[in-house]
Amino acid sequence: MDELELIDRFFRPLAGKGALGLLDDAGFLAPAAGEDLVLTKDMIAENVHFLSGDPPASVARKALRVNLSDLAAKGARPLGYLMALATSEACDEAWLEDFCQGLKGDQELYGIDLIGGDTIASPDRVTVSITAIGALPRGTMVHRTGGRPGDALYLSGAIGGSGAGLALLQGRAGEGLSQTERARLISRYREPQPRVALAEAVQRHASAAIDISDGLAGDADKLAAASGVSAVIDAGKVPLDPAVAALEGKGFSLQEALTGGDDYEILAAVPRAGEDAFRQAAARAGVPLARIGELAEGEGRARLMKDGAEMELTHRAFVHGGAK
Repeated sequence: MDELELIDRFFRPLAGKGALGLLDDAGFLAPAAGEDLVLTKDMIAENVHFLSGDPPASVARKALRVNLSDLAAKGARPLGYLMALATSEACDEAWLEDFCQGLKGDQELYGIDLIGGDTIASPDRVTVSITAIGALPRGTMVHRTGGRPGDALYLSGAIGGSGAGLALLQGRAGEGLSQTERARLISRYREPQPRVALAEAVQRHASAAIDISDGLAGDADKLAAASGVSAVIDAGKVPLDPAVAALEGKGFSLQEALTGGDDYEILAAVPRAGEDAFRQAAARAGVPLARIGELAEGEGRARLMKDGAEMELTHRAFVHGGAK
C-alpha cells in the first residue's frame, strides 16, 4: 500500500471541512469573530513516549491528547489538528485500522477534526507528530508568565498514576496489585486524560498555567521561572494516585511521582480574589482541584516542602537527552 492509498483508505474519512478532502496542499480554519487561534505541537516516538507493544488505538489517543492538554492549559477549546505519521514495517493494515479508530473516537469525544498532514515510511520506529489548534476570546490566552507573588497554586486531579503504569509495563513494579488496578495504571500511562473541561475556568481565572507533562517539580520550576517568581508547594497537599503509596519501596517512589512525566494534569496560578470562582467553575466542570501551595518572591524555582523541610530531589523532571 503506497502513501496515496493509505491516505485515501485511512485518513480521508477522518478529515473535517477545513481539510478540503485532503485533496489540496493545505487546509484552513476560520476563527470566529473576536477570537484568537492557539497552536501547539508535540510528537511521540516509539520506545520514548510509548512502548512497541502498546495498542495502536492507544498510541493515537496519546498523540492527540498530549496536545489537547497543552490547549487546555492555555484556556483554549480544541478546533482541529494536523498530523505527521512515520510508520514502521510493523504497521500493517490492521495496525492502521486500529490507529485510526483511536483517532476517530477522540475526534468525536473532543469535538476536533483532522485538517491535514503527511505520512512517511520509517526504517525502525513509529513517530506521530501532531499540531493542535484551539480558540479562545481575543487576548485571553493564559501564559506561563502571568503569575505573581501570593497567587495560589492549584493542581487538577492526581499525579503519579502514569509513572506507576510505566513502571508496571517495564517490570519494575506491580507486586501485590490486582489485575484491575494494574489495568487502570497502564491505561493512565497509555491514554492520558487531558483536562479539556477545565479550559474555560483556566482562561477566566488563572494568571498562569502549565500542564504537567514532564513532572510536577520541573514544570512548577518552568512556571515560576517564566513568571519571575518562586513557588512553594506543600508535598503533603499534592493529590497522589493511590498506587504511589501501594508501590512505595516496591519499584516506585514518591520522588518518581513528583518528578516523572506523563500526568497531563494542570497546574494553575490563581489570584486570591479569584480562588472561589475558579473552584466553583472546576466543580461545575467535574474536575477535582487541590490547593497545593502558592507563588512567592524569588526567581525561577519551586520548593517542595515535606514536614517543614525542603525535599531533596535527585532530579526534578524528565528531560530529553538527560534528567535534571
